[in-house]
Amino acid sequence: MARDTISILDGSTFVVSDRRGDIDANPSQHHGLFHRDTRFLSRWRVTVNGLSPDPLSVEHEQYFSAQFFLVPATGSIYKNPYLSVIRKRMVGDGFHEDVAVLNHDNEPATVELRIEAGADFADLFEVKDALDKKGEQYREVRDGALVLGYRRDDFVRETRISASEDAEVTEEGFLFRLELEPHQEWSTCIDVLPGTGDDAAVKYEHGEATPRPNMRQTLDEWLEQAPELESDLDRLEHIYKRSLVDLAALRFYSDILPDASLPAAGLPWFMTLFGRDSLITSYQSLPFVPELAQTTLRVLGARQGKVVDDFRDEEPGRILHEIRFGELVHFEERPHAPYFGASDTTPLFLILLDEYERWSGDAGLVRELESNARAALDWIDRYGDRDGDGYVEYERRNADTGLENQCWKDSWNSILYADGTLATLPRATCEIQGLVYDAKVRSARLAREIWDDADLAERLEQEAVELKKRFNRDFWLEDRQFFALALDGDKRPVDSLTSNIGHLLWSGIVDDEKAPALVEHLLGEKLFSGWGVRTMAAGEGGYNPIEYHNGTVWPHDNSFIAAGLARYGFRQEAAVIAEAILEAASFFDYRLPEVFAGYDRSRTGAPVEYPTASSPQAWATAAPLLLIRTLLGLEPNGDELTSDPALPASIGRLVLSGIPGRWGHEDIAVGGVKPSNGVSQRART
Repeated sequence: MARDTISILDGSTFVVSDRRGDIDANPSQHHGLFHRDTRFLSRWRVTVNGLSPDPLSVEHEQYFSAQFFLVPATGSIYKNPYLSVIRKRMVGDGFHEDVAVLNHDNEPATVELRIEAGADFADLFEVKDALDKKGEQYREVRDGALVLGYRRDDFVRETRISASEDAEVTEEGFLFRLELEPHQEWSTCIDVLPGTGDDAAVKYEHGEATPRPNMRQTLDEWLEQAPELESDLDRLEHIYKRSLVDLAALRFYSDILPDASLPAAGLPWFMTLFGRDSLITSYQSLPFVPELAQTTLRVLGARQGKVVDDFRDEEPGRILHEIRFGELVHFEERPHAPYFGASDTTPLFLILLDEYERWSGDAGLVRELESNARAALDWIDRYGDRDGDGYVEYERRNADTGLENQCWKDSWNSILYADGTLATLPRATCEIQGLVYDAKVRSARLAREIWDDADLAERLEQEAVELKKRFNRDFWLEDRQFFALALDGDKRPVDSLTSNIGHLLWSGIVDDEKAPALVEHLLGEKLFSGWGVRTMAAGEGGYNPIEYHNGTVWPHDNSFIAAGLARYGFRQEAAVIAEAILEAASFFDYRLPEVFAGYDRSRTGAPVEYPTASSPQAWATAAPLLLIRTLLGLEPNGDELTSDPALPASIGRLVLSGIPGRWGHEDIAVGGVKPSNGVSQRART
């Protein structure tokens, strides 16, 4: 999101406006009140005596509320405003807005305050793709309220807007004619309620000033339950708190588990359940807020694929990619109800299940989800491996819908040969093979220790050994000393140098003797920009520092690369990447965006923004958490938490207190002198 926009959110409801608080939806400004993938307001504008007031300041300390301070323009820098307008907005079941007009003059003031409202009821896909509507819009004044509506067959959506003070209500909005005495203040409450025609209900009473987001757990409670971080690197404390607050903002409830929250993928396009995003975010944040992983696993398990459905790319055992609730999904013009076109979500589900148990000791959840895990393993071998060659390939089942690329780099042009041409389908990307390897190793442990199935454990371990051997033979590019990005439809290596090789280190599929060459590439000038590792190396045919997946820097990508480097013993190299990403965060008000440009640091004084990056975005928000874990070397070892820290030069002291897990809560403190490798630093609380 652009930094000149103000976003407030609560679950699947969010409002994006300018710094006046106005909403003016257009192709370059995706403003609006959005609820369950539909835009219920596309215009919301306050004028004073026919003119838009000027913004003074915005108070936006809480993710679910904002206050806008405005003054009417006087036409001269020598004339002070005599009026001010304060708009306080609180989101939750639509939004509630208090509008106050203050007369600061010694003379009476005549004021016409107008609120203009409009709704295009655009489906989120229509907003993104600039598609036309097919149904009928209507406006009417109903029982003193303005009702904006849309109808297409049985799909009905309405926005009901009401005011607490008397107004002239028309189909265009509200007009308040005010006569203010000297130093008098006037105010009204406005309720904006989205719904399907009958389900709208006013949440706030007149004059109520305290926001009440729909989360069962308050922000203060959320922050209190997370570990406390202290560091002599001031920005790290700010980044850490920003990450926790943004994770709290991105929480939502699923109808499957209405009392437990899980992370949405990001604002503005992805405020819903995404399999990949929720799994990755939950993994990154496990040592800090483990409840996200528990809910994510249960919800994704409940929605696991059951049948073969070409339209939705569904297959038995497959973990979903994305679920939507808007008009285009309702009429099956989009397959997202839910859509299953991702081939990394299923092994990621198994990886998170094991990692969650390692941290929490919650064997009960592993037993509860045993049938889901077995179905996921079966999907890998039966449907993921399309041709029986031992690798997971992907190609969408329906040529007219769905994603061409079903890996994390899911834009259409992300899998390119070194000369910049597009790889043929089906594609077996390298990092998915690493995820499958890790999933089988981890599932073998669960089978042996929790499911009491030694035969399955032995089979999975053998399959993992064979996969690792085969992968290191078939994907390795001896002349370039790195692994191919993918094997194409003809089993030819896709030979471009990308950040995916770092994910291979995280998964453990890389033979030890090949790891140093990968490290040299990852920290070399072609991949490492100085602000982080690029998605594609400079000099490759498809490289572009402002192409979504072909040269930009993704914070979450770098967090897993750093974790992979640490896994293979390259702790100081991991610290270099962590330090670069954390330094970049300070240029984004301590909030890492989804992605930023891949320009070399030597030519930029600050990381360059990417134009359509989501912010906050879940796995970018959680990236600092995984980086902190990596720097401290935190690992569960049975019922103990061990630490093997390796800090960058910029951090002399780092303390993390109250780390939750099967050990209860523990503190890790690292001072100026780094401990020797393998030393466990613990202080039980």
